[in-house]
Amino acid sequence: MAKRAGLDIETYNQKRDFTKTKEPKGRRLKGSGDSFVVQKHDASHLHWDFRLELDGVLKSWAVPKGPSVDPGENRLAMRTEDHPLDYGSFEGTIPAGEYGGGTVMLWDHGRWIPHPDKDPRKTIEEGHLHFTLEGERMKGEWVMFRLKPRPGDRRETWMLKKVTDEFANPEDGDELVDEAVTSVTTGRTMAEIASGTDVWRSNRGGQKGGRAKKKSSEAPPPFRNPQLATLVDEVPAGSNWLFEYKYDGYRLLMATGSGAATAWTRNGKDWSDKFRALVKAAANLPAGCLIDGEAVALNDDGKPDFQLLQSTLKDSRGKNLAFYAFDLLVDRGEDITRLPNIERKDRLKSLLAGIPAPILFGDHVLGRGDELFREICKAGGEGVIAKLANAPYRGDRSRNWLKIKCIQRQEFVIIGWSESDKRRGFRSLLLATRDGRKLSYAGKVGTGFNAALIEDLMERMEPLATGKAAVEVPRPDRKGAHWIEPKLVAEINFTEFTSDGVLRHPSFIALREDKPAAQVVREVPKHLEETSMKSKAKPPSRGKAKLKSAEDFGIEISSPERIIYPELGLTKKDLADYYATIEPLIMLDAADRPMTLIRCPGGRTGECFFQKHDKGTFGPDVKQVPIEEKDGHFEDYLYFDDIRGLLACVQMGTMEFHGWGSKVDNVEYPDRLVFDLDPDEGLDFGKVKDAAVRVRDLVGEMGLESFPLLTGGKGIHVVVPLDATADWTEVKSFADRFSRAVSESEPERFTANIRKVQRKGRIFLDWLRNQRGATAVMPYSARAREGAPVAAPIAWDELKDFDSGHAFSILDAGELLRRAKLKKLAGWGKATQSLPDA
Repeated sequence: MAKRAGLDIETYNQKRDFTKTKEPKGRRLKGSGDSFVVQKHDASHLHWDFRLELDGVLKSWAVPKGPSVDPGENRLAMRTEDHPLDYGSFEGTIPAGEYGGGTVMLWDHGRWIPHPDKDPRKTIEEGHLHFTLEGERMKGEWVMFRLKPRPGDRRETWMLKKVTDEFANPEDGDELVDEAVTSVTTGRTMAEIASGTDVWRSNRGGQKGGRAKKKSSEAPPPFRNPQLATLVDEVPAGSNWLFEYKYDGYRLLMATGSGAATAWTRNGKDWSDKFRALVKAAANLPAGCLIDGEAVALNDDGKPDFQLLQSTLKDSRGKNLAFYAFDLLVDRGEDITRLPNIERKDRLKSLLAGIPAPILFGDHVLGRGDELFREICKAGGEGVIAKLANAPYRGDRSRNWLKIKCIQRQEFVIIGWSESDKRRGFRSLLLATRDGRKLSYAGKVGTGFNAALIEDLMERMEPLATGKAAVEVPRPDRKGAHWIEPKLVAEINFTEFTSDGVLRHPSFIALREDKPAAQVVREVPKHLEETSMKSKAKPPSRGKAKLKSAEDFGIEISSPERIIYPELGLTKKDLADYYATIEPLIMLDAADRPMTLIRCPGGRTGECFFQKHDKGTFGPDVKQVPIEEKDGHFEDYLYFDDIRGLLACVQMGTMEFHGWGSKVDNVEYPDRLVFDLDPDEGLDFGKVKDAAVRVRDLVGEMGLESFPLLTGGKGIHVVVPLDATADWTEVKSFADRFSRAVSESEPERFTANIRKVQRKGRIFLDWLRNQRGATAVMPYSARAREGAPVAAPIAWDELKDFDSGHAFSILDAGELLRRAKLKKLAGWGKATQSLPDA
């Protein structure tokens, strides 16, 4: 086979003086004939050296961006000189100034198999290769092809491309480059290799490296879980809090060694490659430190700019990058996480004294958090982080660190959706807003959905399918997109618009059916100002009962005047007072039951989330019970045994309470069955009532007494109390068989299929709440819905008198107490009965 100039093994030899180097002399060896190796090489520019064994040498290419597993993406591969076979086992450092100076990692190795119909000795000269790789990381079919040379080209330009097969990933072509950051032979990171002693020398001079044993303080400390902040809706008061700017960037833990550093993400990924400029600067810090901070890109005004950060990461020079260091976990080999926060920051400030940019000290203020928050929000910042000044560092999420965001919210038009590779439905929605008469792209939203909501949105979007996007969408966001007519309106939480008009940190809230898409325009947010809102609602009804408050039970409610039901002007205190007043009724069912909370710190129109686990952060009135999970480990579930525990949850922003079907002292044996009658959209409530009566009659024929519960929504629960003698498997089996039998015998009325497409004109008889770990809304729980409705038990003989499932609200505490006594509902759900024989 003819040798191309400058590429054969002699070229390798000419670049090296073997009287001064430990590199193997270039020669042809007899190897297995089918090996391949990839070496990650941090020289003047980071690249991956891709090498295939052929005719006793390693045919070599430098791939600047590394291999992509997206078949739609070609990766540049510059042909370099052939290397000897024993070069393929090298891992170490080449000193600066030497040929190829930098760190070399053995990134992948294995076997390559040429295409059976193509001779690689011939096709490599023709300018193409087709082969299969059996490596530890690179797998499946690949192709390489040479580009036509341009005038003046002295090197061969090739492309490396993945062939579509089971190992391809069109959604994330950089999967291997991002995830595979350690050596396949030694398990070391690039930083750990750089701080080692395996050194090669070339003919450009320099001293031969020797071996030296590193002290523990000279090696980079290992990764440890970072402390995370809890999202809250207000700035804490007091001089015991220190406040920091919430930097708009990427959280990093920077570990320093002797002349080396590693940048860890919050999830323990080595992102040293992405932040090479910061790692290079951090390598000048004393060895043996672990520093917590945020990597940002600073704009011309010196402010962190997340959009600029995205483009900066594509530039290997790292221009505009900075690292704001705000905590110190390990100080020159000494673990100081047990020290108070303020003391750790003092030591960090001393450590960074005299260190120039881009390593910056993340300063703070003591107290005056409200002032700082207002100024940051006015300036368009993301928010503040509040930290207890005397607290130690904990590698988890706690209330010692709080985050308060400057959040915006408005409506957007849905113009499409992107596919999900993990579930039926979508990964994200594509959004637009109106600027005059023209729609403009506003980005994607991929959070704020549960399975039921995804199902509902898919059913709404599929009939609107169209072959063309309503607006111009950037190419990366078009991948895997399905377009719809711009008719649906979504309400979205977000932090800000980028300079391109794209949303930052969007979160889906709900569809807006009361506002046509033609009226959706981009709103210019006003600066945050202190406002005081007075309740516009009528005072809660007392009936003949005395209205109680949380304070009556020793629970202080912070921010009592915060509006949480804006349509009625009802406050956090109004909700707490409702629960305090209704205590004799709600605790009958809610006490001593594993609980899932729906917390909405900003009210029902703000960000809401579920919580079922607790490690004691709610205070002593909220208890914990360890429950075994499917994989055998135990998790602490929260519960309470009196009203103080419930009110403590309300103080923490809880609006709704959903409980297990069993009590904590007998958690594997449920004390109730719940059949949730969930009607199709628009179905008359009269049909729901008729269906509830039918379920009552059918379970009655089996000797089971049941009770109706208005859910505070559009449906009804038929609740069957049990004596807790059957376990979850038996109860789930009974509920499943009963529901399917009913739906099969009366298909015009019922369905037991969760898919909404099967629900047209019918009622979903939801039996899924009768399985271990599932929950149902508690009787007398408020709902985080418009109008402040509550779930209310009623008697069968009065069901006919109600025209909706949300007949009562938190304004009706006195009335609910009066009705419970009148209708003898205080013992609701307490019948003692067992499941009938199968």
